[in-house]
Amino acid sequence: MTDQLTRRQLLERAAIGGAAITFPGILAACGSSGTKAGSTTTVEKKLAKTLHFSNWTYYIDSKGQKHPSLDEFQKKLGVHVDYKEDINDNASFFGKIQGQLSRGQSTGRDIVVLTDNDRYLALMIKKGWAEKLDKSAIPNMKNLVDVQKHPNFDPNRDYSLPWQSGMTGIAYNDTLTDPVLSIDDLLENPKLKGKITCLNSMGDALTIVMLANGDDPTKVTDKAFNAAFNRIKKAVDNKQIRQFTGNDYAPTLAKGDLAAAMSWSGDIAQIGNKHIHWNVPEAGGALWTDNMLIPKGGNVYTACVYMNYVYDPKVQGLMEAGDPKRKIVGIYYIPPVAGAGTWAKKYDPSVANNPLIFPTKKMLDSVKIFDSKALNNQKYLTQWQNLISG
Repeated sequence: MTDQLTRRQLLERAAIGGAAITFPGILAACGSSGTKAGSTTTVEKKLAKTLHFSNWTYYIDSKGQKHPSLDEFQKKLGVHVDYKEDINDNASFFGKIQGQLSRGQSTGRDIVVLTDNDRYLALMIKKGWAEKLDKSAIPNMKNLVDVQKHPNFDPNRDYSLPWQSGMTGIAYNDTLTDPVLSIDDLLENPKLKGKITCLNSMGDALTIVMLANGDDPTKVTDKAFNAAFNRIKKAVDNKQIRQFTGNDYAPTLAKGDLAAAMSWSGDIAQIGNKHIHWNVPEAGGALWTDNMLIPKGGNVYTACVYMNYVYDPKVQGLMEAGDPKRKIVGIYYIPPVAGAGTWAKKYDPSVANNPLIFPTKKMLDSVKIFDSKALNNQKYLTQWQNLISG
């Protein structure tokens, strides 16, 4: 079965929602020892006082400046979560921690979240810079949707668990522009000159531009790469693109300083601006999954207990949909936990029709996974890095 088919099935099943099932409690029983990548080590079955968690912005339930699911975790287990929204893009975050990891030093983090359509997630596992999960502390791992259980970068999910899945498309502000529904419009409409941004992730940007060109991003050829690359470069040279961004496009878009942006699906709901709309481009969008993993030196047991907590369908449902009665805003991405959809609809029935959490069949048919081999093509990587840093 291809990776692309696996991801599509994931989304289709997430859209349907899982059956209501009785699941294990939050705390796991002590079990066998876990292992570290490249070596064997005993995992101490004792919760740390603090869990250090690095994530992307707009990527957890919120109520003002608070995150109710984290508060509930602390209340139930007595573990404070030092939650930092310090991931703007995969490349720059990897650069922050690479030096420490290469020297065998702790990064000071217990959980980080990296994306499968960029090279750094697989690279951390390959280099032995990720701790092996203590699965005995994650009985709720049984709730992982079947099609996410055996990704090619971590076939048995020994080192990673999905955080959320999402799509890459176009967001626009209806007070500043007419609807922007295609890559042609985004990159070539003179009315948008200097008023748009492009994502700095090669997998995100090239997927949707290749689709607009009529090429297949799941099987990248030199010809397809060059056509997409040159099209983006032309938009840079013409000053159509203001800048390349990671997650930092969101505040600028929210303030009305951008007319449109290549963007990720769930961010728009948390931005909370009724004038900003998101869509899959007419020719298709990108599909990806962000994954939790434990950097070398992180507290394995505490991190795994937290993973177990968020894999409770009730907790995941709250994280996804929020709770309007309590003024909690959800993540609005696609959950990897079976049964989360049932709980999400209980918290907020309106989410049943929200395509950001439950994509339509048309959306699912139009999103693609970027070629994993292309992510490690050094020639492509060098060209792309030179472009976005120029």
